[in-house]
Amino acid sequence: MEREFNRNLAALNEVFLFVDEFIAAAGLKEDAAFSVRLAVEELFTNLVRHNCGGRDHITIELERDAGQLVIRLKDFDVEPFDITKASPVDVRQSLEERRIGGLGIHLVRSIVDKLTYEYENRTLCVTAKKKLEGKDV
Repeated sequence: MEREFNRNLAALNEVFLFVDEFIAAAGLKEDAAFSVRLAVEELFTNLVRHNCGGRDHITIELERDAGQLVIRLKDFDVEPFDITKASPVDVRQSLEERRIGGLGIHLVRSIVDKLTYEYENRTLCVTAKKKLEGKDV
């Protein structure tokens, strides 16, 4: 399933409806559904907040393929920003010691098996993959 969403946080409700539609169609149980919801929300929010300029939409593609979930977000006419190279977050630090930012990407990394980044012709593509286990479907 693939859909375009306006490049703003107000589009999150539509994004959530799309994700829930995919979850129902893919027959995912709650553990896998939670992972998809969280990853899409964090990645979409990150693109909206940190990729200045760009076209007025972001594309989200969700698929269930050969025992895994594939979550792909594309952002068009933007500068390169490799989300996969974001510094790790030391969650052992107190809130006062911790620098602002990076926790969303940390959460995504902790729930998916693979996070990749591609950039070509001013198009940024972030792909997250999560293996499905018997309890997920």
